Amino acid sequence: MNTLYSCPTCGSNQFKPFLKSKDYFLSQEEFNIVQCLGCGLKFTNPRPIDSMLGEYYKSQDYISHSNTKRGLVPTLYQWIRNYTLGSKEKLLNSYVSRGTLLDYGCGSGHFLAHCQKRGWKVHGIEPDNGAREIAKSQTERVYKSKEELLENSPNTQFSAISLWHVLEHLPNLTSVMDFLKAALEKEGVLFVALPNPLSYDACHYKTHWAAYDLPRHLYHFEKESLSRFFQQSGFALVAVKPMYFDSFYVSLLSEKYLHGKTRFLPAIWSGLLSNLKAIRSGQYSSLIYVFRKVK
Repeated sequence: MNTLYSCPTCGSNQFKPFLKSKDYFLSQEEFNIVQCLGCGLKFTNPRPIDSMLGEYYKSQDYISHSNTKRGLVPTLYQWIRNYTLGSKEKLLNSYVSRGTLLDYGCGSGHFLAHCQKRGWKVHGIEPDNGAREIAKSQTERVYKSKEELLENSPNTQFSAISLWHVLEHLPNLTSVMDFLKAALEKEGVLFVALPNPLSYDACHYKTHWAAYDLPRHLYHFEKESLSRFFQQSGFALVAVKPMYFDSFYVSLLSEKYLHGKTRFLPAIWSGLLSNLKAIRSGQYSSLIYVFRKVK
């Protein structure tokens, strides 16, 4: 295990315990989340060493890395993913004219393929071998790492970069932010989707909230800690958008973790209530943050 003695975003060495939970999805190991007293960031600590993180993704049931449709939850995930491809591309188009797109952590490549059909020149980064092969069957320029992308496309800059539920998985945030800043064109736009630990469903399910997804999720960002981190890295927050379907999907998994089985109706009610409460608070289960490069 790797114990962090300083905050990954602000460098403070003052933390307080926030929550202890477990890897309900795969290993059943327990993990701690701490909160930085300097900037408020919540992060998993200690966490597996970087070379071992891949072991926690090795399951056919890890849906974003496969095309599995086994069972109710994967089937719903596939349907929602297909439905939301258009809304994600529409969001991109509202900030950026069609140009070059990098999908960082592209999974099996469905978003890349969708955008490519609509005139975007697309690139992807995906470290998982199986998911990357699926992505490559749909579009050519998919790389294992940012280093491989730079080696093969050294002068490419992107008008848009998307990280759909990816930033929370990446061990070295400083290196990633340096890359994103260098890879974006002047005034390029960054789209970052993240689970929201201040949502109703997070508060309702507590330690069984599926979107903590320990230890695969290394960070548990809130709007304030995220925007502060991006601002110091040269980005300005220009919009925050809800992801309405995530509350239902996360609630389905959370019900399974809490009760040992998928309880469809309680999950639907929890997801609906989460969205209704968020109308006033803005604290949806997942949020899309839109950042523009400013320096």
